[in-house]
Amino acid sequence: MTDHVAVRRVTLSRHERSVPERIAESVLSGAGRGSDPEEFGRWLTGLGRHMYTRAGRVPLDELAGWRVDRTTGNVAHRSGKFFTVEGLEVHMPQAKVPRWDQPIINQPEVGILGILVKNFDGVLHCLMQAKAEPGNCNGLQLSPTVQATRSNYTRVHSGKSVPYLDFFRTSAPHRVLVDVRQSEQGSWFYRKRNRNMVIETTDEVPLEDGFCWLTLGEVHRLLAVDNLVNVDARTVLSCLPFAGAAAGTAYGPPRDAFHAALIASLGTERSALHTDGQILSWITDIRTRTDVHARRIPLNRLRGWRHADGRIAHESGLFFDVIGVDVTAGGREVGHWMQPMIEPVGQGLLAFVVKNVDGVLHVLVQARAEPGLVDVVELAPTVQCTLANYQRLPGSAWPRFLPEVLGAEPDQIRFDTILSEEGGRFYHARNRYLVVEAKPGFRGEHPDFRWLTLHQLAGLLRHSYYLNIQARSLVACLHSLCAEAAPAGPAG
Repeated sequence: MTDHVAVRRVTLSRHERSVPERIAESVLSGAGRGSDPEEFGRWLTGLGRHMYTRAGRVPLDELAGWRVDRTTGNVAHRSGKFFTVEGLEVHMPQAKVPRWDQPIINQPEVGILGILVKNFDGVLHCLMQAKAEPGNCNGLQLSPTVQATRSNYTRVHSGKSVPYLDFFRTSAPHRVLVDVRQSEQGSWFYRKRNRNMVIETTDEVPLEDGFCWLTLGEVHRLLAVDNLVNVDARTVLSCLPFAGAAAGTAYGPPRDAFHAALIASLGTERSALHTDGQILSWITDIRTRTDVHARRIPLNRLRGWRHADGRIAHESGLFFDVIGVDVTAGGREVGHWMQPMIEPVGQGLLAFVVKNVDGVLHVLVQARAEPGLVDVVELAPTVQCTLANYQRLPGSAWPRFLPEVLGAEPDQIRFDTILSEEGGRFYHARNRYLVVEAKPGFRGEHPDFRWLTLHQLAGLLRHSYYLNIQARSLVACLHSLCAEAAPAGPAG
């Protein structure tokens, strides 16, 4: 990539602009290598020749460096670090299925997901990394500057150090734009969380192999490419302070009513259907009255699961399997390792239903309980499911509002991309991410659902454990539509 690019000029100096205004300018700036898809593709392909992971399946009880406990059946690393695969016994009295058992990943350490940003010619650029993970379906994906567990960055694996880590471990000399702990997948991780950070620096930053500087506009265009921007990048991007009073005008004249409503949703908390206080009270009330009893149990005591043929699978053939992989890597801290992974059965569907309410876009979110969450309930997409799990069930058992999403007309679909989930723990896990504009007359009323503006979602994202990782990814996808509000034309 490049250190200096030609960008759109603005009348205000950097010091006179608010952070949301500076973010908007970066969103609207499309110069640099990232603005040429063919050039970016050549760069990524070139890296793939020496940066890669190749994962072959191996039986769980043959994983070098790991052991299957003879008493519990739990799968753990011999160092006692990284993570373990254990059993979880779940009782949720209010759920459609009130009791079940499942395997779950227990990784109590808090990792760092961090994006370093820097001004070039007055415009914010993000330092992004092309990273290969063993579970990626397509090799390299665009990740944050730093994406590392504590075991990784303390070098338990005796591998190479993590580039740029010091910017995030000693952030005091730099400007902190984001620093918040957020949850991971609550159905597959037990109380897992990572520190999401965005650090702005004025220091000289040597560009290492596999890294590139991109404007937010360039990253947003890449979000529309299947399986390219990884989930760790998406969660950090979602936490950026996009919203604010100045955001309503920073994007320029809107192109149509949808984009006008989208930008208005960022720029103001006025005209929201519910006040911030009402939203917080609603979340607190649901958390208070939702019972989730999740108890860790030995993996070999799970009901409905069987350990056979070197993997752990549900007797129905649904949900997910726990498999073992043998990984050979290039361009990583370590060149070879083995590990267990979760392999989902089927592709997931994650959708926000949105609607224009008096000129302000509102997003329909659900309060969703998941057994691995720290605080019982977080806000989730309107629809969050794996369709394969419902194919044998009648429509009455489907997730609420799924028919409205599946029946959307092409002109209702504002975003539609297949994106990968965490490739370090999940094997070929992909979801279809959708933003669907509601049909006229759609109300979306239900006690577990609320309409929120993007301004309100941004306020919640300043704090821990309000939006789940699927919702955060979709917030990033919604932000990527902001540039469409500006008139088309070259920057400069």
